[in-house]
Amino acid sequence: MKTMIVIPARLASSRLSEKLLLRAAGKSILQHTYEAAKRAAITDSIIVAADDPRIVAEVDSFGGEARLTSVDCQSGTDRLAEIALMHSDVDLFVNVQGDEPEISPATIDAVARLLATRPDADIATAAFPILDESKLHDPACVKVVMGANDRAILFSRASVPHVRDGITPAHLQASPPIFWQHIGLYAYRRDFLLWFATQPAGRLEQLEKLEQLRAIEAGKTIVVTAIESSPPGIDTLEDFREFVARIENQ
Repeated sequence: MKTMIVIPARLASSRLSEKLLLRAAGKSILQHTYEAAKRAAITDSIIVAADDPRIVAEVDSFGGEARLTSVDCQSGTDRLAEIALMHSDVDLFVNVQGDEPEISPATIDAVARLLATRPDADIATAAFPILDESKLHDPACVKVVMGANDRAILFSRASVPHVRDGITPAHLQASPPIFWQHIGLYAYRRDFLLWFATQPAGRLEQLEKLEQLRAIEAGKTIVVTAIESSPPGIDTLEDFREFVARIENQ
């Protein structure tokens, strides 16, 4: 199957202004992300779906490919759908967030390959075990509950599944793991992506502010590949400073 990585890139950011253009070790956050994504083996091409000419100019400066998408796009998924409309020859689109400069190419490959080998699925994504109880109660940490055949049953900012009698160390150390942290990396089939972008937000989606719940509510199938861990993205100034420290000490 022909696969394209798309990096939806917004200039504005509520918690860290214009973070994708911040520089570390001589490169922007966006360039670090682009180069990490480019190391994935599964992809045939990679495009940045930008919302501002300054993003396009940045991608041009390091020799990448960018497309300026509509100002009417409400989300990164809408930007992917707009790119998908331009590429009817592509089967799978992988959404890599622009603020993930340390994203693992192997994780990108695992998510794309999972969808390619699961004709029953509409979306593939990834999750890793939660071993720290504080993460379970952190709404910024999105949890996923999986059922048979690695199918996602629920995504939530709440602590799920709920342990009625209280969480113990044994629950956190269980094998296989009970609690999983979702990461915002997705592979979509083209037809599903185009359908998804035309649908109104679902009730659960509006409550949790989690787009993937739109698919769950509509009865679509999301499959999840298990990974050991995932590096943090850049959401805050502290995240950025920690990334700079890591990359400059390599």
